[in-house]
Amino acid sequence: MTSEKEKLGYALGLNIARNLQEQGFEGFDYTSFCAALDDHYSKKELKMSVPEVNETLQSALARIQADKHGPVLEEGQKFLEENAQRDEVTVTASGLQYRVMTEGSGKSPSPTDQVTTHYHGKLINGTVFDSSVNRGTPATFPVNGVIQGWQEALPMMKEGDKWELFIPYNLAYGENGAGGAIPPFSTLIFEVELISVN
Repeated sequence: MTSEKEKLGYALGLNIARNLQEQGFEGFDYTSFCAALDDHYSKKELKMSVPEVNETLQSALARIQADKHGPVLEEGQKFLEENAQRDEVTVTASGLQYRVMTEGSGKSPSPTDQVTTHYHGKLINGTVFDSSVNRGTPATFPVNGVIQGWQEALPMMKEGDKWELFIPYNLAYGENGAGGAIPPFSTLIFEVELISVN
């Protein structure tokens, strides 16, 4: 590597390779990869259309995600299946599960209301990822500004209610998770006390 062009080319290649590896892309055909670079920069006729490229990449990403996060998804599904058998647990049409811990007698919020709650959130392995209880300060937010599982549960609750929510990944943070605390495809458990409808 003597010229600046050679060094830059090699550096770019390494950078792309590292990025692809970090995303989980392994075992693809390197000759085809280099041919695509050559076709693009030489302005040759491309061997795949844009829709084909997008479909191929989306399919590969889905496989990578399934391989990487499949165990989390399976553990969550197994947990919810077993939890649904408990007499005190109610399962809604969406798959949300809840258990009434304390019954209140106040009013119920609408989707556009602000509510003040105390909550304690954890993964099914018991890891706590967020807790207003631990912080010692209740949280106030709009009902329609939180995850779907909460949006479904809160309008069914009354002021003074305390429920335990068991929320499937698709009603929580989905395939992406949230930061480093909540992995993709995570089933979540919340204890939620509805203090007031504001």
